[in-house]
Amino acid sequence: MHDIEPFYNWQRYYLPYEDEKSPFFENETLNQYQNTVYGFYLHPDWDEIGSETLYLKVQMVNYDKQYIVIELIGEWNDTLHNDVMYLKRNVIDVFLKRGIKYFILLGENLLQFHGGEDDYYEEWFEDVEDGWIVALNFREFVLEEFTKFHLDYYINYGGTLQIENWRTLKPDQLFTLVQSLIQRRLT
Repeated sequence: MHDIEPFYNWQRYYLPYEDEKSPFFENETLNQYQNTVYGFYLHPDWDEIGSETLYLKVQMVNYDKQYIVIELIGEWNDTLHNDVMYLKRNVIDVFLKRGIKYFILLGENLLQFHGGEDDYYEEWFEDVEDGWIVALNFREFVLEEFTKFHLDYYINYGGTLQIENWRTLKPDQLFTLVQSLIQRRLT
């Protein structure tokens, strides 16, 4: 896991360390391997959110279009660590206060999911009102666990939201594509 880096081609569009509205403002990495998930070191470019097992990188925020793209790594464990609470309180709530209502979560590097209560998911869903939450490119067994815990009530995932070529798109292109896919699902 130590050599899995967050996607870096969008750094010319957005850097969370330079965004005064970001919870990661002026929190640039030290290039030291210190964070671990179950004894495996993570690349230092992944950001901490307070969880022992879930880390992330904010890839893009567009305040005008009100969207954010967050790449995840590790294990999302609500059973033991209540990771959704850390994600919601330490990241999502900060961006909700800044007007963000469209959330794209990239899950290719999410290795496991253990569900728990759905209170934070429900709260997050209610907070976005006319927005949405999308889980993009999550592994099939993770999505099966999402469904088992009824997270499909709150998060859109699967089917056309498995966009393998997302890295070839610019951030606004990805957002536009996802938005059109969500519109089709709603109509």
